[in-house]
Amino acid sequence: MEKRLSRRNSLIALAGLAAAAAGWRAEEAEAGPAAVASGAVSCVLTPEMTEGPYYLPDEAVRRNITEGRPGTPLALRLTVVSVASCKPIASAKVDVWHADASGIYSGVQGDTGTFMRGIQPTNAHGVALFDTVYPGWYTGRTVHIHVKVHLGGNVVHTGQLFFPDALTDAVYAKSPYSNRPSRDTRNAADSIFRNGGSRSMLRISRRGSGYVGAITLGVHRS
Repeated sequence: MEKRLSRRNSLIALAGLAAAAAGWRAEEAEAGPAAVASGAVSCVLTPEMTEGPYYLPDEAVRRNITEGRPGTPLALRLTVVSVASCKPIASAKVDVWHADASGIYSGVQGDTGTFMRGIQPTNAHGVALFDTVYPGWYTGRTVHIHVKVHLGGNVVHTGQLFFPDALTDAVYAKSPYSNRPSRDTRNAADSIFRNGGSRSMLRISRRGSGYVGAITLGVHRS
């Protein structure tokens, strides 16, 4: 009897998992422009953008990614939700990387560092937190942060996060950013920003001598 009950419980558990998976697929099927337009879904899919040439896999799992590099403090609060239901997704892995205040990426072009790179899991509210600095600029690009979202071993989002030009101007008026020439590309002139960047703008608030940048990343589960 114990074995039969155990097998029955196992079948019930499997059925529950199958139902949950079917529910997720149904949610995804119901998502889309029509659902957003009708008000049935209030969040939208975060725009996919190029990974760029400086992505490195297997980054360290850590909240503070500065490694002591100078710059205006920036706390990132990135919330991952299902685009189908707007519900938070826990245990997603959020991967960020960006240039330091001098416009340099770690781990590429001869650099052996790992600064401004890291991964954080989302909590029960779908939130991943990072402590970093305001990114520097490099030729041909507006100021940005790269992001990937991993779920169940799959990459479900690759994008870039942007800043208001007026804020960047204010930050760059101070050291160490002011030690460099003026940047050569603003948002409107950036080809990647023009392809959906306005929907990937961080919401910025002041915190002490730095800032908090927040955004909700709407993704498909697979």
